[in-house]
Amino acid sequence: PSPLPTLIRKKRDGERLEDAEIRSFVRGVTEGTAQQGQIGAMLMAIRLRGMDAGETLALSRAMAASGRALTWPPAWHGLVVDKHSTGGVGDKVSLALVPALAACGCKVPMISGRGLGHTGGTLDKLEAIPGFRVSLSPQEMCSTLERVGCCIVGQSEELAPADRVLYGLRDVTATVDSVPLITASILSKKAAEQLSALVLDVKFGGAALYRTRDSARELAQSLVEVGTHLGIRTVAVLSRMDQPLGRAVGNSLEVLEALECLDGGGPPDLRQLVTALG
Repeated sequence: PSPLPTLIRKKRDGERLEDAEIRSFVRGVTEGTAQQGQIGAMLMAIRLRGMDAGETLALSRAMAASGRALTWPPAWHGLVVDKHSTGGVGDKVSLALVPALAACGCKVPMISGRGLGHTGGTLDKLEAIPGFRVSLSPQEMCSTLERVGCCIVGQSEELAPADRVLYGLRDVTATVDSVPLITASILSKKAAEQLSALVLDVKFGGAALYRTRDSARELAQSLVEVGTHLGIRTVAVLSRMDQPLGRAVGNSLEVLEALECLDGGGPPDLRQLVTALG
């Protein structure tokens, strides 16, 4: 493959990147041979010039392949599922939905992220619980799923390490809202989980990453198309984010509200969304 500056120039000028070129870029990110300035330049070129469906699929596959794929017992076939939300203020859905799905007999190995932009991420919320550890090895994930049916962990050296690098750099390079980059970030983690099914909660509205229903639908279509090509049964739900979800905002307060929801209480809008996604 061409040197990285050549690939950056190619995408900057609106040309299509070949699968091998995308793999070369992701390998440079993972191995640390790509400089941060080069990675930031490529992210901005992708943000401004876009990627077609084939490029986005290749980027998702390369990022998933940057680490290892999880393996599950044959008895879990068809039971391994997950959810992802594009997030928003007060969105603590995962904290209630994941254990609820486990209680229904599903296995949920959620690889989640930290905050992007102005809101905390699911991992930040969980770390408000004293002593909570979001770094689990694949072996620990499997034993946890065997015992309780679910876990929520972060990207690691073993699981989607390329996404760990790109996720943080997108936040500081104003490239968070790129459809191909969002799609590849989400689905590289989900592909590493070897899922049977995935539900996506794509937000729109004044407090969402995408303000209009049409722009959110564009992201949802990209996610469903690429997810399906990765062999995951994928569906998307469009939900409104014009105001905070639930009543609590802030990491520890949102954990407490999610516990209220699991106990049959909590705000009606939170309960309704958890139920719809479940």
